Amino acid sequence: MTPVGIKQKLLAEIEKLPEYRLLAVLDFVTFLQWQQGDRSTGSQAQNGPLDPKKDPLLRYIGGVSHGSLAQTIDEELYSL
Repeated sequence: MTPVGIKQKLLAEIEKLPEYRLLAVLDFVTFLQWQQGDRSTGSQAQNGPLDPKKDPLLRYIGGVSHGSLAQTIDEELYSL
């Protein structure tokens, strides 16, 4: 099937979906675009420095002071 044929088939199938399913289709297409973007851009170094203003996880890092959890994880998890 040609790319044009695939697009036409997709549009025809999307037209059959109820409205509440359209958001799921849009989410999936967005995910595929994001996934494709990751492959084409390569490593994070090529994308520039990490920016805590744009990444909520980076803003959170260091937000909790707990000491050396990685070194004492067994004690933290299994001590009574």
